[in-house]
Amino acid sequence: ESRAASASNKEINIQWYIPSAAKPSNDTETKVLLLYAYNTNPVKISNIKIFSSMSVFSGHLWIPLARIISLREKLSDLKEQVKILMQDSKSFSTSVPTSFLEQNETLKISPSSKPKMSDVKVDLDEKTEEIAKRCLSEVKALLSVVPALSSPLTKIPFDVTLQLITNLEDMFDLANGCVITEGSLFNWIISLLH
Repeated sequence: ESRAASASNKEINIQWYIPSAAKPSNDTETKVLLLYAYNTNPVKISNIKIFSSMSVFSGHLWIPLARIISLREKLSDLKEQVKILMQDSKSFSTSVPTSFLEQNETLKISPSSKPKMSDVKVDLDEKTEEIAKRCLSEVKALLSVVPALSSPLTKIPFDVTLQLITNLEDMFDLANGCVITEGSLFNWIISLLH
């Protein structure tokens, strides 16, 4: 029972393994191991000896360390760009006169139903959209089974939010693992790993 596991939602768990510095002399590039496990339906595993499920998957990928470091820097830049766009749109939206908001009762939203700012879709400008496409194309290339056949993205496969970009940045944080739960980012990553 102490080794049991459960997942009430669809989720993917990402862990990184960095091998020791000692590597074979014929290996020219330092690589790290991406370990992943995901479930496509809620699961509860109470006995690992008799567990079998058609909705739990796991695997690993060897990925060049330099590409991960480069991608993480790009994702960090993208996140900063998204924050700037959010600030700009926030300052624009607060320019609506408060008297108008007070007169129009239908615009009032209770705090509990308000989405968090980090979950709000961000309208990307042309420059940020190109940065996002390049970052996501790199993610696609790194996670694709046959990277050589991975073509660059022409369209962003999900609505960009600050939270999704943060989750992607966390996914490539070698010092920590991450869990990404059900949603558009989860679906896209799973489609790449199939």
